[in-house]
Amino acid sequence: MRVVFAGTPEPAVPSLRRLIESEGHEVVAVVTRPDAVAGRGRKLLRSPVGQLADEHGIPVLTPRKPSEPEFVAALTELAPDCCPVVAYGALLPQQVLDIPAHGWINLHFSLLPAWRGAAPVQAAIDAGDDMTGASTFLIEAGLDTGPVYGVMTEKIGLTDTAGELLARLAEAGAVLLEKTLDGVEDGSLQAIPQSHDGVTYAPKVTVEAGRIGFDEPALAIHRHIRAVTPAPGAWTEVNGLRLKLGPVEMVEETLPEREIEVRKSGVFVGTSTIAVRLGQVQPPGKKMMNALDWARGARLAPGTVIG
Repeated sequence: MRVVFAGTPEPAVPSLRRLIESEGHEVVAVVTRPDAVAGRGRKLLRSPVGQLADEHGIPVLTPRKPSEPEFVAALTELAPDCCPVVAYGALLPQQVLDIPAHGWINLHFSLLPAWRGAAPVQAAIDAGDDMTGASTFLIEAGLDTGPVYGVMTEKIGLTDTAGELLARLAEAGAVLLEKTLDGVEDGSLQAIPQSHDGVTYAPKVTVEAGRIGFDEPALAIHRHIRAVTPAPGAWTEVNGLRLKLGPVEMVEETLPEREIEVRKSGVFVGTSTIAVRLGQVQPPGKKMMNALDWARGARLAPGTVIG
């Protein structure tokens, strides 16, 4: 099939690469979000998907809004049979959805109808799910409500961060997306409407949502830090200064809630249940470091609290 691929961040790259390398599909263009300012130099940078397209000489379309007449005209002229989508990052109007004969097929990183929305991987870890996966579905007007073509499953490890889990799902999901396009092209695959039961939502995770309060249960803290790692990142405050946090380890003992205790074996913090041992931390203006090295340098007074 002639396809126009839509995607933006790194997790969409494996799918685009697989379609470029496939024998059955021709990627005639890529749609991605406009170049954005990033890095210390504040330079305009192409999205990861756009960079891969550039490397292969594939035309790149970067509309600010998919409803722009120029974009609608360009997509119509390209006449794609199908538009596969992975984390594109913008809502598609109906006039754009109607252009490809086989519609827009989205690879979503959850087992729909669970965790519809922007951050399904983070939500699954935060909720303590044992299993997640990816789904391919036909995009319609609702939020991730379209009929499903195929699914794959992936176990969530006890120490998985969102970044680690998403990387696995991106690779396995790329295979699912290619197989879905194969089945749509030869007519062997039909989309099945989603169940009305088990619907959950996963809104975008904000920087503020990464704040960790150590007055929560240890298990909830353990999950939430993993869910926001690496982005937007977990953080808390100690002595009025922001401290970034890596994943923590739960330990079978109790300490006063929010109180930091520094030992030779590590830095421990009390929660509303059992204690946790801090892993990597990042104080303002410094690189990530072992929590014990930070605590020794910070010269924390006995009874210092966190969060």
